[in-house]
Amino acid sequence: MKFLTFILGLLVVYGLAFIASSDRKKIKYKPIFIMIVIELILTYVLLNTEFGLIIAKSLSTFFNKLLECAASGVNFVFGGLANEGQTPFFLSVLLPIIFISILIGILEHFKILPLIIRGIGFLLSKVNGLGKLESYNAVAAAIVGQGEVFITVKNQLSKLPKKRLYTLCASSMSTVSMSIVGSYMKMIEPKYVVTAIVLNLFSGFIIVHIINPYTVEKDEDLLELQETEKQTFFEMLGEYIMVGFKIAVIVAAMLIGFVALITAINTLFSSIFGISFQQILGYVFSPIAFVMGIPASEMVQAGSIMATKIVTNEFVAMIDLTKIQHHLSARTVAILSVFLVSFANFSSIGNIAGATKGIDEKQGNVVSKFGLKLLYGAALVSVLSAVIVSVMV
Repeated sequence: MKFLTFILGLLVVYGLAFIASSDRKKIKYKPIFIMIVIELILTYVLLNTEFGLIIAKSLSTFFNKLLECAASGVNFVFGGLANEGQTPFFLSVLLPIIFISILIGILEHFKILPLIIRGIGFLLSKVNGLGKLESYNAVAAAIVGQGEVFITVKNQLSKLPKKRLYTLCASSMSTVSMSIVGSYMKMIEPKYVVTAIVLNLFSGFIIVHIINPYTVEKDEDLLELQETEKQTFFEMLGEYIMVGFKIAVIVAAMLIGFVALITAINTLFSSIFGISFQQILGYVFSPIAFVMGIPASEMVQAGSIMATKIVTNEFVAMIDLTKIQHHLSARTVAILSVFLVSFANFSSIGNIAGATKGIDEKQGNVVSKFGLKLLYGAALVSVLSAVIVSVMV
């Protein structure tokens, strides 16, 4: 039954991507097949082997230790604000982003991070059928963030044709920033966070091959990275501390706004129609939830959480999942958890368009024009990763 559901899921994802394809005759099926096989192998290893369990536990322990270190700084400043036995979401989940951001800055300052990104990007380029720039960008976006990654390739950004620009933006929307991974792990199981991050790298390229097929010629396959401005160690620390704080505050502001708005809309719909807005969205998205392998008895609840993630953001959806996960099967929680780990939502369109426009106004306008197609493709990336997981849980 799992296998049949998996095949159905793949066919539906392919069909939805094929409908939006810009040039169906140029779709390359060999790299798609290779990457699906790689995804299945990696998912099995990460979720069903002792080795995968060790990796997940090690990463979970690592981030827990980082969060403990971050907590010491948070408690020093805000220790008297929390009630006994209660920890505000902003203090426990968002402010630790500052410390993770510092670590990323240190790795960047000592040129360790660029080596890691280049290395993984080089390996990806051997199997994904695309260029070095696309491979680098996908890895870099997952580490430095969806907006910041464009700064590192600003020398090439203005020269890129529309199709390659779409791929770069799709990668940025399909991944998550390493600075907030620890925050995710406080809400959903670490093994699903790790699995989603790995799968989204490949799923992103698979969807791009269908929706946005093209060939990178050898003379175009270049990677020109922007050299970062030289800073002293403490200048760098100050900059990344402020970057981390800005991310935490922005996420907090988005949560306040979106949660309040959703509550207001739910109240309005309930008073007029006798059913909440999220329940309606649950019915709309329930067929996709079913295709992802979620049981029919839970697909409306799952569909509601999926819709919340796309309409608002992944944090709001993860909070909703933590509230009801005890009423859901372990299989549904696993599939939903993987689906939620990405930046595929409406607000990301503005973030990415703004980031590219800040570097090159013309290219930023191009990104704005294909914004909805960008979200459509990124949402399919999340669905595909969830479908891959469904056959292994």
